[in-house]
Amino acid sequence: MGISLRSRWVFLPLILALGALSLYILRLSLVHEGQPVPENPAPPEKKGPIYKEVQREIAPPLPEYFPLAAKAKSPADLPPIPSWNKPPEVHVPESTRLYIGFTRFWPLLQQVVVSYITAGWPPEDIYVIENTGTMDANKRGLLTIQNPFYLDYQRLTKLFGVNIITTSSLQTFAQLQNLYLSEAINNNLTHYFWSHMDVAVHPHEDKEDFKSLYMRAVDVVRETQQPDYLLDKETGEKGKWGQQFFAYDWLTMVNVETFANIGGWDTMVGYYGTDCDMYNRLSMNDYQQPIQDAGMIYDVTTSLEDLEILYRRRPKSEKRIRDSSDSKPDNSSANSSNSAYLDSTEPDTRNSTRFHTLKATLEQIQQDKRDDKYRNSWQLRQNGGEGEPYYYDPDGFEKALQMTIEVGTKINEEKWGHKGCDIKKAGVKEGDQWKVEHDETFDKRKVRRRWF
Repeated sequence: MGISLRSRWVFLPLILALGALSLYILRLSLVHEGQPVPENPAPPEKKGPIYKEVQREIAPPLPEYFPLAAKAKSPADLPPIPSWNKPPEVHVPESTRLYIGFTRFWPLLQQVVVSYITAGWPPEDIYVIENTGTMDANKRGLLTIQNPFYLDYQRLTKLFGVNIITTSSLQTFAQLQNLYLSEAINNNLTHYFWSHMDVAVHPHEDKEDFKSLYMRAVDVVRETQQPDYLLDKETGEKGKWGQQFFAYDWLTMVNVETFANIGGWDTMVGYYGTDCDMYNRLSMNDYQQPIQDAGMIYDVTTSLEDLEILYRRRPKSEKRIRDSSDSKPDNSSANSSNSAYLDSTEPDTRNSTRFHTLKATLEQIQQDKRDDKYRNSWQLRQNGGEGEPYYYDPDGFEKALQMTIEVGTKINEEKWGHKGCDIKKAGVKEGDQWKVEHDETFDKRKVRRRWF
């Protein structure tokens, strides 16, 4: 049976489509004719991270700022504390626990600890809070001295005789303050002291009514415990105190009950500005913050070249050295690894020329810090430790820290609707937190960030 004319027209579109496809294939073959075909075509390029150009200069090795301690095998190998600063043989009845927080730069921690000990503070009352985020790495001696988070655990505990509490993770400044408060509460303390690690302390040796820095601090404790302390004789009302300042908060005595009553430190404001928040809240709640004087407290950025100077020794004359060598040896130093030093020196006298030299040196170090555009530049002097436990890139740590500081500052500004540390003077009161609109300090032309 033949195909009808009508059925033939049905196949026409199919025929035309096949023809067009054939022409397209023929055209492609003519276009690529004569072009070589690669034997091993390259795989498509994969996209990856673009790395920053990092030009980091490795800081030179830190010097040993206390050679005598480096050679010492026991506390007996260290010089004795200056006689005029020695704490009582029997501990005073008052509690004098002192917390010192540490995160970076071992030389300053060592200096502040030695300065408190040589100023009379009993080593057993000093608690270093190791806030490095490196767990037990320092205790096990796994970090090198070029690691920013390094500290000499054995020297602090075995040689200097102080205590160490290691945080489970890196804490902000505000969190660290609440840790002090928590430790005090758990140990049933009514008060405690805390100190910055970037300070050095020394008693007023040139005062006629001399007392060691430690005993002056004890006097303040005793003063606050008197029944008539802060008593207004006219009204009979007894004032309340929150903390005692020694050179602002470089050394501070804290009233545990007071700090607990106002809720401790605001951990949302981690660093700069958290002191403004806390101290203003104390004032808003009518807690006084008296200023006291226990001694000279210096805000420093580096360590003395040799901490031996804090022990106040002076060289013996040649005759005295010969006389001492002819006499019966002192058993306390005969077997000492530093016996030659101890035998060739003798105790200095209070308010001597060496004291005034030390005082001038510390004053200059403090002035250098004030003149430094970035007053905490000491935190950047170590950038090693790569490959060691819990390593954190030093540049990244500093950048993250500054970002965290900035966020905390903004939180505090939003909390009070005010920029600056003069929060109470702005008219706000306890209970106004997070309830007030921005005031005129948010005009960028007027803002002054007083805590930087």
